[in-house]
Amino acid sequence: MNWIFPLMSAIIVLRSSRLVTSSPLQRPNIVFILADDLGWNDVGFHGSDQIPTPNLDALAYDGVILSNYYVQPLCTPTRAALMTGRYPIRVGLQHYVLYSAQPFGLLLNQTIMPQYLKTLGYDAHIVGKWHLGFFAREYLPTHRGFDSHLGYYQGRGDYWDHTNPGDGYDQKAWGLDFHENEDVVRTAFGQYSTELFSQRAEEIISRHDLSKPLYLYMAHQAVHSGNMVNPLQAPWKYVEKMSHIKDPSRRLYAANLAVLDDSVGNLTKALFNRGMLNNTIIIFSSDNGGAANGFDMNDANNWPLRGLKATLWEGGVRGTGFIWSPLLEKSGYTSKHLLHVTDWLPTLLHAAGFDTSRLPKDLDGINQWDAISRNTDSKRTEIMLNIDPVENSSAIRSDDMKLVSAKSGFTRQYDGWLPLDQTSKIFHKSDSNHVNPSLYQSGIHHLFEKIGRQSERSDVRRPLVVSCGPVPPEALTNCKPWLKPCLYNITADPCEFYNLADSRKELVEALEETLKRYEKASMPPHNTTVDDAGLPYRHDGAWVPWRTLADSV
Repeated sequence: MNWIFPLMSAIIVLRSSRLVTSSPLQRPNIVFILADDLGWNDVGFHGSDQIPTPNLDALAYDGVILSNYYVQPLCTPTRAALMTGRYPIRVGLQHYVLYSAQPFGLLLNQTIMPQYLKTLGYDAHIVGKWHLGFFAREYLPTHRGFDSHLGYYQGRGDYWDHTNPGDGYDQKAWGLDFHENEDVVRTAFGQYSTELFSQRAEEIISRHDLSKPLYLYMAHQAVHSGNMVNPLQAPWKYVEKMSHIKDPSRRLYAANLAVLDDSVGNLTKALFNRGMLNNTIIIFSSDNGGAANGFDMNDANNWPLRGLKATLWEGGVRGTGFIWSPLLEKSGYTSKHLLHVTDWLPTLLHAAGFDTSRLPKDLDGINQWDAISRNTDSKRTEIMLNIDPVENSSAIRSDDMKLVSAKSGFTRQYDGWLPLDQTSKIFHKSDSNHVNPSLYQSGIHHLFEKIGRQSERSDVRRPLVVSCGPVPPEALTNCKPWLKPCLYNITADPCEFYNLADSRKELVEALEETLKRYEKASMPPHNTTVDDAGLPYRHDGAWVPWRTLADSV
């Protein structure tokens, strides 16, 4: 894994009314930053003052904060949706994630984001996490439109030695997962992955041919947990900066996030130094909800949202995100547009000047550029959040309303809120009294004025804060999604306290029928068993492609 990981902050240059152009010189640069397992309550622009995120905050406040934005509950499904513009049920990636030596991936008959952008003359690079299949070379990112890749194939890994444990403690499945293009990188031991990824992104920008538009997909490893031996990792200099946080695991998580925030700042500076920033669109996104309170060996925080990573509750699928660009006609506001991760494909292609009428008619994504850029009505009224036939779980958002059902699986198991005593442990207002004020100072907000932005925007704090009050006692018992679906008005009740299913039975039935229609058009999950032939002990201790397509037919 050499120099990238999942933090889904995305920088994208959109051209508003001048977007549809034929000259590559006039096309926007697109930078998409994807963060991995980031919690809702872990960024300043959501009102948290425990972990300083000054660079993310500067971009968010000067851009458009997305308040009604949804992703998938897990890594692989969100990445598939982002790349294809399709719900994961359309491509068989709706259940769990790819892991270890499973011989499947994102179907090769799917055209993905960089392949579309290459037709417009873009240079396309991915730094960080792939997680869409690697069992055969044809599934690698450099075979699917990307000109280069520095990073890893699997879903997790050690930040310092870049190994991945497969599916457990079996030594046969523990191997190196760090690659530059298709070559295994064995020289990055002891170098922290987020810093390696940041360096690579800056190198890509510094060497970029300015006669071409750039698409940079920055898929950070941060803030995902590492391997089970040492799951929370960060450079000591960042751990020291977070000394105001007394809980050790939360302090390490915060330090990990601080490295990510610095990476975003350095990336923004690199764009400015090359004269590219004023023609760039930056998108930042989480890939799913935070892995909270020890889940998946991590310590994110989604308070006050219900649930966590891997669930269909708001804490699992409400995305943390923003879009920043001088090409937006309106910015400096919080968007209420209903938005889904599938929308980025048609939205960004439109911004790049692609004729979106040529896109497949059955895409689930909707072009939202005009709605976001002009703050006009969204074209989207419905999001099918997922249908998992293995867990027998599903959820759909329709206008204000959301229906959740879960016979088994993570949504049933992790259906609560972080207890208040745990919340006080993780989020102590008093902790911030001892923070060095310099940690909240951004190194990039002054750049906005230099490219003609209004200087006061980045200094005005308008955090998106969700306030629901204490969890009412009835919320602990009024929803049993394994017995019957639960219904919530998310606009009025974003924390999913008040189940309205009994009083809105006709709406419940209508939404169940809608889910049945989606299910009929879905593809069965492609998950397979682990193939021993793909384990690292057979490949000089590394995770590499081990099959040819002919073997898989």
